[in-house]
Amino acid sequence: MLKIIEVQPLPGYRLHLRYADGVVGDVDLSHLVGKGVFRAWNDPEAFRRVSIGSGGELRWSDEVDLCADALYLEITGKAPGEVFPGLGKAPSHA
Repeated sequence: MLKIIEVQPLPGYRLHLRYADGVVGDVDLSHLVGKGVFRAWNDPEAFRRVSIGSGGELRWSDEVDLCADALYLEITGKAPGEVFPGLGKAPSHA
């Protein structure tokens, strides 16, 4: 798992993220606002209360969290296989 070491909320429902491996970037989450559990973000102050959870996820409450790995892929533009080389190489047993 990729580790987020810093998160800063930005205007427009964006986040500035820094990962332990040195990757830094911004991610736009505005497309999620008002949908499902993300209705909580209808209050911009609720969005600004983002934190890093004990499992490395970004969290806003017990109901709203986002995976650090997925955000890393979005920031870097890499495919999952580029970041996780062993992905899809499970041994097969006949």
